[in-house]
Amino acid sequence: MPDTGRPAAHAGIAILNLGFRPFFAGAAMLSLVSIMAWMGVYVFHWQWQPALPDMTWHAHEMLYGYAMAVIAGFLLTAVRNWTGVQTLNGMPLLLLFLLWLAARLLLAAGSGMLAWAALADGLFNLLLLIALAWPVFKVRQYKQIGILSKVMLLMSANLLFYAGALEIYPWGVQAGLYSGVYLVLALIFVMSRRVLPFFIERGLDEPGTLTNRGWLDGASLLLFIAFWLADIIEPDSLLVAWLAGLLCVLHAVRLAGWYASGIWARPLLWVLYLAYVAVIFGFVLKVAVYVLSIPPSLPLHAFTYGGIGLFTLGMMARVTLGHTGRNILEPSAGVSWMFALIVIGSVIRVAMPLLDAARYILWMGVSQVLWMLAFFLFLVIFLPMLHQPRIDG
Repeated sequence: MPDTGRPAAHAGIAILNLGFRPFFAGAAMLSLVSIMAWMGVYVFHWQWQPALPDMTWHAHEMLYGYAMAVIAGFLLTAVRNWTGVQTLNGMPLLLLFLLWLAARLLLAAGSGMLAWAALADGLFNLLLLIALAWPVFKVRQYKQIGILSKVMLLMSANLLFYAGALEIYPWGVQAGLYSGVYLVLALIFVMSRRVLPFFIERGLDEPGTLTNRGWLDGASLLLFIAFWLADIIEPDSLLVAWLAGLLCVLHAVRLAGWYASGIWARPLLWVLYLAYVAVIFGFVLKVAVYVLSIPPSLPLHAFTYGGIGLFTLGMMARVTLGHTGRNILEPSAGVSWMFALIVIGSVIRVAMPLLDAARYILWMGVSQVLWMLAFFLFLVIFLPMLHQPRIDG
């Protein structure tokens, strides 16, 4: 599991020892700065024009900037544990990180840099895929191909987005963004199935084994692929609503089989559990878009702010603690506050516009402030761990 691996050999500079270190630090900083910029533009009407329209830039950078950096850091660390083969460290890791950073800076620089940003981002995605695939194929651990295929599809979806942004393919922007959201959710489903029952069983003193059902894994995967394609081809249609309803039931059954009352005493467990709850609620809201005509942005932010936000923050905290030699069962009190801020923010971002649509801008602004506070806390708590050597040597 990605929080129990042996230490990587010291590479001279601790932050370049393993992939999670630079990419988690970069992801948190980007998240904080980009939401601050988005709040300034949307709420306070700052005059700033990145290489993309404001809302498109926000969506792309939170998905292919922030979430992709978390995925990169997590998988570069996890693949090393799974295969026993050292993944990128030292100068190669720095160069990969700088390529990711260059794409972010180019997109922020203005419209004339869009093609260069597409080149840098596409090259980053390709080199990340190669860096992950090499150890897997070297030891013939073909069971990881499912993970690699999702990274490859994320790269393809990002290129599809840029094809739309550069006016090469007319529907590329929307298809690329929604495909990206659903592919990140697919990764969350896969990783949750792999690690969440394991984390719960190993992290609690309660007897018993959590329930996993093979038929549910297969059915939920096939339905989710159908849901993804249906929502791209005919967004928020009756078919999308039916598929969302079925997925809600299947994932609720799966999550019920993973429940143990002791998780509420462990912040690194309940944060991942609540992330899954947020995704299930997103499926409920996708049904409500068709039935009750609620705004499509609400299920989208249940998936992203609630599901992706909580899951990525939880995994960054857990992996950082585990791979810097700290006790994952006893994180500092600030970690609970950090997670609580995202939970409260997701409720405000998704639920309050349903109850009080007239104050939509207010609720959006409050949720942005809570998000920024959570990631500021992450940087205060975890940035020193990311740039210092493991405490156990």
